[in-house]
Amino acid sequence: MPPKGQKIRVIIADDSLVAREMLAQILLSDPDIEVIGQAADGGEAVEMVERLRPDLVTMDIHMPRLDGLKATERIMAFTPTPILVVSSSVHGEGMGSAFDALDLGALEVIKKPEPRDWAELDRIGREVIRKVKILANVRVITHIRGRHSRRAVVPLSAVGPAARSVIAIGSSTGGPSALLSVLGRFPADLPVPVVIAQHIADGFVPGLVSWLDAGCKIRVVAAEDGGRVEPGTVYFAPTGANMVIEREHTKFRAPGSSELYIPSADVLFESVARTYGKRAVGVLLTGMGSDGAEGLKLMRNAGAATIVQDEASCTVFGMPKAAIEIGAAEKIVELNDIAEAIEELVAPD
Repeated sequence: MPPKGQKIRVIIADDSLVAREMLAQILLSDPDIEVIGQAADGGEAVEMVERLRPDLVTMDIHMPRLDGLKATERIMAFTPTPILVVSSSVHGEGMGSAFDALDLGALEVIKKPEPRDWAELDRIGREVIRKVKILANVRVITHIRGRHSRRAVVPLSAVGPAARSVIAIGSSTGGPSALLSVLGRFPADLPVPVVIAQHIADGFVPGLVSWLDAGCKIRVVAAEDGGRVEPGTVYFAPTGANMVIEREHTKFRAPGSSELYIPSADVLFESVARTYGKRAVGVLLTGMGSDGAEGLKLMRNAGAATIVQDEASCTVFGMPKAAIEIGAAEKIVELNDIAEAIEELVAPD
């Protein structure tokens, strides 16, 4: 985390000289950012991070000698540093690697700027700079995947388990790996559907869905506008639109001009509170900001069971903290215990 008033010191790791120069040009256009090193492979990135101690690393995945996954793993094990994955693998065989990096401790993933994106370079550049400024201030810890402390799960109150009809989850920074931890513990025959609003860069929802589907027993899909939600299936909201649940169907809605996070967990939770009331379970996982807090409060007010991830297991405690502060959280639960807490609520009599 950079001291107040000092520039954000960034290392760029990418085997493409063109990509490195384009990223450097984007970052150096902001007076608050300084590029202190450029690495052509993962080995150079690991060495530079150890020697220069940057505030953030932009990490490519596919590099020679040591790829971005191994570099991320080593950095997070020995010199924990915020890592922003900058990947061209939005589609195709390699798209899951970006999410593997998140599971190893990287914070977020964005699409790599390319020369063909020149017409949109200003917009892309603003988004890259915004992400760098936010993530450079995140406190990361050693071995993010190694947080395996176990706690007794306190049963949630309200109505009996058989009355639960849907699980709604909101997550942001650190969300993909947290979602794998939760969804990966669910059985294939979970008796209710799961609907999720995850903040992620445009174009990465299909890759996230495929990655999670491969790592979970329960079925994971991208939601369809007007599609019916079925038990034993996880539905992801699209990027660029909000998802609501009406009469057991997913509906997409254009975001409002003032909405910062899309898809919005608040919008999803509000619709679940309205449609299901006390028959729902609301869960808010790791993330920056406060999206989801107000919606989760509406769910709790409607009688739903509400769970937030505890601070110790969060990558960023912003969203759960905001929910706790306004009384939206019925229970605060460690990440590795959330799936068990949910299953107790939805298990048939």
